[in-house]
Amino acid sequence: MTRFATGVGPAIALAEETVAPMVEAPMETPVVVVQPLLDALQDRERRISEREVAMEDRMRALSLAEVELSERLDELRAAEESLIAAIALSETANDDDIARLTAVYENMKPADAAGLFSQMAPDFASGFLMRMAPESAAAVLAGLDPQTAYSISVIIAGRNTNAPTE
Repeated sequence: MTRFATGVGPAIALAEETVAPMVEAPMETPVVVVQPLLDALQDRERRISEREVAMEDRMRALSLAEVELSERLDELRAAEESLIAAIALSETANDDDIARLTAVYENMKPADAAGLFSQMAPDFASGFLMRMAPESAAAVLAGLDPQTAYSISVIIAGRNTNAPTE
């Protein structure tokens, strides 16, 4: 027991030395340790909220742009259809006018028609003669100057030389 009693004193003194600094040292309160972390988390939450708002604004802007783009595309399609219809009408009207004029030339006296055809450019005259009935075209060609008739005939004969054969 004496041994035990003599050894207990220094052990207690040693324990007091070890515990004393821990007790005497000021403990940081949880608020002091947690506050910077809480501030950082709140700052991060604020930045995320700002990003979310910016993303929502951007999504709304993109949605509006998509609607506007779709409307413009529909307008362009309608304009294209209108243009195609106008071109088709113009081509039909042009073909109708040429057919009517060809019929007029066919119904003229061959000598009178030959007088008109002799004043036309050979390219232009050949287009009408190709549309005319062969008998009417032959009568008009017969009334033309031989050189003019030859020029028109060469143009008619060479019209399809460059057409693909395959």
